[in-house]
Amino acid sequence: MKIYKVVGMMSGTSLDGLDLAYCHFWKKKDQWQFEIKASESISYAPKMQSDLKDAIHLSAEKLLQLHNEYGNWLGERAKDFIQEQNLEVNFIASHGHTSHHRPELGLTFQLGSGQHLANASEHTIICDFRSNDLALGGQGAPLVPIGDRLLFSEYDFCLNLGGISNISFELKGRRIAYDIGLANMILNYITRKIDLDYDENGTLARSGTINPMMLKKLNGLSYYLLPHPKSIGYEWFLEKVVPIVNETKDSTENLLHTAIHHICEKIAQQVALNTNKTNQKLFVTGGGALNAFLIETLEQKLDSKIEVVVPDKILIEFKEALVFAFMGVLRSEKEINVLKTVTGAKRDSSSGVIFLPN
Repeated sequence: MKIYKVVGMMSGTSLDGLDLAYCHFWKKKDQWQFEIKASESISYAPKMQSDLKDAIHLSAEKLLQLHNEYGNWLGERAKDFIQEQNLEVNFIASHGHTSHHRPELGLTFQLGSGQHLANASEHTIICDFRSNDLALGGQGAPLVPIGDRLLFSEYDFCLNLGGISNISFELKGRRIAYDIGLANMILNYITRKIDLDYDENGTLARSGTINPMMLKKLNGLSYYLLPHPKSIGYEWFLEKVVPIVNETKDSTENLLHTAIHHICEKIAQQVALNTNKTNQKLFVTGGGALNAFLIETLEQKLDSKIEVVVPDKILIEFKEALVFAFMGVLRSEKEINVLKTVTGAKRDSSSGVIFLPN
């Protein structure tokens, strides 16, 4: 039995930091199995966080400079992680950090140069999982649903609450997935106004009340009317959401409370639209799954026939890093790892670019 030993690396739109997960993958009776053997989250220093957040505004020259510098930084963190844990690694699979995502223009860009990462880590790298799908006419997102299908098939819905909320499910033998809308991106934007990285357990949000005008504006965002496949990025958030938050003169508690009700209403709507069955399970991961008030609000807005399943903290925090490690495995096996039913591309693909260290 062949066991793949892979480090998956993920940096999400919420800018919390870098997640590293050392994972083993193997097949048992044609079913993929996995185990997360070691993990680490590395918070970004203020300058790194600021550089990544503002990368969208950089000139091409400065953007490519950051691309290379960040690739080196990723490689050094991966090397440290492997050495400190004394890990045996076949390769590293890196998502990078998305600075630009404009699928309607046929472009996406993930910071973190694969060659710099390979050289700094001294390991083979598989990265740039999105570009090939855009070249095939797809959105380049979401990518995690291949992991949902092959690793978490016992759940009816897989919901990720990162910076953005996205959902994945089977419908008539096809995997469907798309970005629902907001999640931690808006919550963290609000808390950073009071120099707080995030609202732990949703404690501040719980003490607030709904601002009806803000809720109406958020619920009325035109993105929610678009058919899937669809995806959003930081550009959309800056253009459409930030002005709503900034023009709402209210307490931090009320802003957070309102944002959570908005997030959960939109998730509940999408679940209701895609099932009429009973005893369904909704599997929730991502940083938002640690927000107790958000999960309680979601349970209230979902029909009682939907069970919300929140796994252990390791899987909550490292599922995306796990899935990108798995996408690297599928790429090395030349198996499909990006689904056209999810991204809207003209065909499924085995995506990812391989870089060898020099």
